[in-house]
Amino acid sequence: MLTLYDVLRRPVETEKSRYQQTKLHQYVFEVHADATKTQVREAVETLFDVEVVKVNVLVVPAKLGRRGRTRRVVQRNPEYKKAVVTIRADQTIDLFEGVK
Repeated sequence: MLTLYDVLRRPVETEKSRYQQTKLHQYVFEVHADATKTQVREAVETLFDVEVVKVNVLVVPAKLGRRGRTRRVVQRNPEYKKAVVTIRADQTIDLFEGVK
């Protein structure tokens, strides 16, 4: 059984996620592989004290590379699950805010 603290692994910081935060009020988290949308919603609402409007969950596939003389395929990065959480427009999550 997953607890609220096990559901969210870490925030995902990319240029696209920064744009989503400022313009679309969406925050991106890496979540546990067994986490569901409802568990993600409850974890974000409880831990950050915001109202979640929508949760989208997707599995990012593993990145493959080629190595060596035979050009064999090896796995560079493992697959992981991430959640895009949309919150109300008048709320923010302070974890993602820069220096004020």
